Amino acid sequence: MKKNNDFKKGELYIVATPIGNLEDISMRALRVMREADIIVAEDTRHTKAMLNAFKISTPLISLHEHNEKEKSALIIEKINTGKDIVYVTDAGTPCISDPGCFLISKAHDENIKVIPVPGPSAVITALSVSGFSADSFVYCGFLPSRENDRKKYLEVLKNEERTIVFYESPMRIMASLNNLHDVLGNRQIVLAREITKKFEEIRRGDISAIVDELADRKIKGEITIIIKGQKINAKTLSDQEIKEKISEIRIANNKLSLRDAVAAVASNTGVSKKRVYEIGIKLDKEKSN
Repeated sequence: MKKNNDFKKGELYIVATPIGNLEDISMRALRVMREADIIVAEDTRHTKAMLNAFKISTPLISLHEHNEKEKSALIIEKINTGKDIVYVTDAGTPCISDPGCFLISKAHDENIKVIPVPGPSAVITALSVSGFSADSFVYCGFLPSRENDRKKYLEVLKNEERTIVFYESPMRIMASLNNLHDVLGNRQIVLAREITKKFEEIRRGDISAIVDELADRKIKGEITIIIKGQKINAKTLSDQEIKEKISEIRIANNKLSLRDAVAAVASNTGVSKKRVYEIGIKLDKEKSN
C-alpha cells in the first residue's frame, strides 16, 4: 500500500475471510483491511460485525451479485484516483462460488494491480480432512437446483476419476444425496457441515449409510460434499461414441471450451487426449458446415 503522499494508482486486494471461526483470520488480512481506504463487501452488515470484532473502522461499500456490474465502475474509478480497495465476501475466498469475478476482470482490464491475500476456503478445508486424494480434483460449485438438471449434470461426472467437490444447501441435501446414489452408485463420500463453527460435523462413509444417518434429522448450515473418484479401465470407444460424449459434456456446461471438454472426456474414458481432441476438432468443423 502507498507509503507517501505522491499520487499513485491504487490497488485491489482480494482478501479471504473466516468461514466460521474468527481465529482463522490472518495477520496480513487484518493489516490490509486496516490500511485500505475502502473495504468493498458482499454484505456490509455481515462484514461490519467481523470488522467490529477486530476494531477495524475502514469505510464500507457493498458489492454483491445483484449490483456487481453497476458498482464495479465506481470502485474502479476510485482505484484509478489512488484509493486502495479491499474486496471481501461474506466468508471464505472471493470468486469461489461468490461474487467478485466481474470486478477483478475489470481491474485487470484497467491495468490495476490485483493482489491476493489468501486464507480460508471451504473447498480446501473439506478436502484436507476427507482422506481422499486431492492431487487433482473437480470443483463443481453448487449442483443444479432442479432434479432433472442435477441428474444430467451428475451423469457427466459418472466416470470421473478425480475427487469431486461441491456445495449444497440444507434444503436440498437429502435429494442430492439420493440423486448421487442413483447416478454414481453407492460411492464413498465425505459430508462436511458447518466447517470451523461450533456445530462442525465431518461424516465419511457410503452414500446410503450417510443418508440413513441423516434421515431423521433437520439439517442446518453450510454443507460441502467430497466424492471419491471412480476408478475405471480404459475401454475401446468408436469415434462416434467419443463425439457423443464431447457433445454431452458441452451441452451440460455451455461455457466449457473444447480443450476442457476433451480433458474431461479423456479422464472419464481413459482414451488419450490426443485422439479425443482430434475427434473434437472434426466435430466442431461438422457443426460449422
